[in-house]
Formats: sequence, structure tokens, C-alpha cells
Amino acid sequence: MVVYETNFPFGKKYHGKVRDLYVLNGHLLMVATDRISAFDVVMPNPIPDKGYVLTQISLYWFKLKEDIVPNHLITAEPTEYPPVCQSYAHILEGRSMLVKKVQPLPVECIVRGYITGSAWKEYRQSGKVCGIELPQGLQQAEKLPEPIFTPSTKAKEGHDQNITFEEMVSILQNKKLAEEIKEISLAIYKQAEQIAYKKGIIIADTKLEFGLDKDGKLILIDELLTPDSSRFWPLDEYKPGGSQVSFDKQYLRDYLEGIGWDKKPPAPSLPQEVINKTRQKYFEALNRLVG
Repeated sequence: MVVYETNFPFGKKYHGKVRDLYVLNGHLLMVATDRISAFDVVMPNPIPDKGYVLTQISLYWFKLKEDIVPNHLITAEPTEYPPVCQSYAHILEGRSMLVKKVQPLPVECIVRGYITGSAWKEYRQSGKVCGIELPQGLQQAEKLPEPIFTPSTKAKEGHDQNITFEEMVSILQNKKLAEEIKEISLAIYKQAEQIAYKKGIIIADTKLEFGLDKDGKLILIDELLTPDSSRFWPLDEYKPGGSQVSFDKQYLRDYLEGIGWDKKPPAPSLPQEVINKTRQKYFEALNRLVG
């Protein structure tokens, strides 16, 4: 079943680029659709089963990271959702989570183990990434001596902007909280990178999101270490010095740049071959990680 849009007759709905959120009894029902975005624009074509893949990978990592930080997951079993959801279990199965409703923090928490993407562009211009001085002479996609924490803004419109750690402290107005987030983010990435490496996947970088519960406790939210929030590269094809083959939506980005799209809505319709290849890459990531 392909799910591009949900319109369940319960709760207040919030519409994200990929997820539809419903407020239910003080909790949130997160439904991962098959929508896909690139350059902050949602494509008109879905990628079949993408929402299932994202959910299953997030669930895999949430369980493994519980010893580092609590997360927002209550249950991913539709039979345990509120009664109003039961008629829609066939849609919710495998692609949804009932989660705690918390106060999201207004920053994106990015950890980079390899120099690529916007970090590579910034490094070539200044030798720094988010104010962090890096060694001279790094190649594109080269592994960094140590993973770095490079936060960004959470833009309501347009692109997120990379910021320094000091700017993050200013946004949060809480240095202790910022330091805790940085420490936890680096711990999550380092552990995940080692696990994935043994399974033939390089996690080049990842984006994490956090919130505060009603008691002010830090909670890991949203998705975790998926091909949408991370760059996944096949270890057996890794070659520093240029762009990498990937299990994430970089293939789609490359296609869109190749046809000269101006990265402004509306997005162009995707050929079936691009849809199929993108789907294949998402499932390859799931199969390698989870089996």
C-alpha cells in the first residue's frame, strides 16, 4: 500500500514534509508516509514503502540507544493505540509510532564523521565547519580524525543554516543543556557508526532532534539514524575524493541536479526508474542494518 497522504478523522493534524502527526490523548501519533523531499521540496511522486523503511530503522535504533538517552516512543503496535485508531490499523501497521508529546528544541543536532555535503563546501571556503578548525588538505568524503558536532537552525521556511556551538547556546539560553545535547549526540553517532560499519554501512553524518518533557528532561524525538536523516554509504564502494554511492536520497538529489531543476517548487515528476532505484536503496539500508 502506498501512503502519500493521511486524513484520519481524529485528533488535530500537523502536516510535515514526510510525516503526518495527530494529537491523541496528550500523545502524538506519527505516521511516516511515502512522501520524499529533496532540497526542502516535497516530490509529487511517492517512494513505495519508504515510510515503512524509515519507521523500522528508527525503531531498531531507538531500542539500541535507550542506555544513552530516553526517547519519545510509547509503542509501535497499532493494537495498543487508542480505540479510534483501530479501524485504520491496516494503514498504520509498520509505518507509525505512538509517542510522547514534548516541547521540541529549536535546533538541529548534526554529527559528522566524514567531510561531505554542506560541510565540504564550508571547509573548502574557510577550512572550518561551524567554527570548528579542521586539518588542512582533507579530501571530499574523507573520514575526520574525530566526529564533530555541528548544529543548525530549524528553519520554518527555506533551508536550515549551520551555526556554531556558541550560537546554539545563545538560542537555547542554556549552556549546560547545550553541552548535554552535544555529548549525547556524539555518543549516539559513535556507537551507531561502529555498529553500521560492521554491517557494511558507513554513516557519514546524521541529524538528531531533541525535546524536553514536562519535567524538563531531555528526550530524543522524531526519527533516528534513517536514510532521510543521515548519509549512508556502502563500505565496499567507499572511495574518498569525490561523491559517494549511497543508500539515502543522495541518488535522488543527484538526479534532480542532473536535469537542471532550480530546486524551487513545484518539483518535477519523477521517472519510474528513479522511483524504483530510490526504493531499492532504502530497502538495502534496512536489510543490511536490521536483516
